[in-house]
Amino acid sequence: MNSSRYDCVVIGCGPGGSSASTFLARAGKRVITLEKEVFPRFHIGESLLPCNQTIFREMGVLPELEKAGFPRKHGAQFVLGNGAIGTRFVFRDGLFNREPETFQVERAKLDHILLKHARASGADVREGWTVQKYTEEPGGVTVQAADPEGKVHTFQADYLIDSSGRGNLTGNQAGLRVPHPKWRKLAVFGHFKNVRLDPGEARGDTVIIRLENKWFWIIPVSHEKTSVGLVIDKEEYQNQGLPMEKAFAKWVAHSPVATERMANAELVGEWRTTTDFSYFNSRLVGERVLRVGDAAGFMDPIFSAGVYLAMWSGKLAAETTIAAIKAGRPGGRRFAVYEKRVRSGVHFYWRVVENYYTTPFMELFLQPHDHFDLPSAVIAVLAGELEGRWALRWRLEYFFILVKLQARWALVPHLDMGPARVASKPPATTPVA
Repeated sequence: MNSSRYDCVVIGCGPGGSSASTFLARAGKRVITLEKEVFPRFHIGESLLPCNQTIFREMGVLPELEKAGFPRKHGAQFVLGNGAIGTRFVFRDGLFNREPETFQVERAKLDHILLKHARASGADVREGWTVQKYTEEPGGVTVQAADPEGKVHTFQADYLIDSSGRGNLTGNQAGLRVPHPKWRKLAVFGHFKNVRLDPGEARGDTVIIRLENKWFWIIPVSHEKTSVGLVIDKEEYQNQGLPMEKAFAKWVAHSPVATERMANAELVGEWRTTTDFSYFNSRLVGERVLRVGDAAGFMDPIFSAGVYLAMWSGKLAAETTIAAIKAGRPGGRRFAVYEKRVRSGVHFYWRVVENYYTTPFMELFLQPHDHFDLPSAVIAVLAGELEGRWALRWRLEYFFILVKLQARWALVPHLDMGPARVASKPPATTPVA
């Protein structure tokens, strides 16, 4: 075995790992990043949030992303599957979000750009290296990893940042993984050409088509390809006993909105499926370990928060590690503050997602009224403002109170989310003062 010493070992070089590695390296720290895949590689999670732009700018990678030609995302649309109603939220119309737009991305391309940027920033990024286990000790952390030829190496560092995604390496090894008590979801998806997109600026929107207890995403990931996926209860999918493509087609046929969008669509590549939705780790830190992104927790992807949460927590983990190195003391209050902030951010979106699956939430969400600037608060959530100032936070709490009231009294008209009874209509732009 070979042995080396670093300031920090980063497991994984997806968006969270590349963010942490870049900020550490730019601060002059000796960091090694061990990525089990060889990039570019396929990955799901293709819709970004506007707040990603702030982090890209701070990393110094925004010019490279501008040159990549990704589709621009100016808003998000939510439409009932029966076509009865739809709403378009436009980011620049929000009063509480900092960024007016973002990108839709093909993750293979985005992640490769971020990995190369981390390497160019000074991180020792190694692809094809599989971390096998870690040990946390009083004087540091030891990581064992196999190189592309299978030879095992030992790396020692002062700190470890786990951005291993849903592989959740340190969380699983420490027995910290806690699945969501209710959600057992599965996604069937693929890339398609000739999906019908809207004209003009709205062409780059994420479109969410909501059925009674399942939903579709439509995300233009390039000028030729569109990612389309169905999220369904895992048990229902398994009980159907249908191949992926037939299960997908069955539920497209249940929605005139989805049917219209997919009328001329052709699959590019292969059908894919993913499961293991919605869990969190009971601890996000150790004495010398910080968990970021999906290695902290993963949720239903309805609000496209995954990449942003990964990069935001990756940046926080790097800043926390840099401060700990400077102070010469591991763990303690710094790590506790990190855990509190990341757990709060993850739980913020968990709460929104849990409400999303209720009818009262959807009735208010799809029929927004310019009441105390509530549409702007919703836009801020869609933009990624998870640590918003008080002006945003009290509006969100008020909105959740309205959801509870809507369950008992019709503050807005009740919606029928069952089979189609009216023709689909294009979503109206949400009015925001």
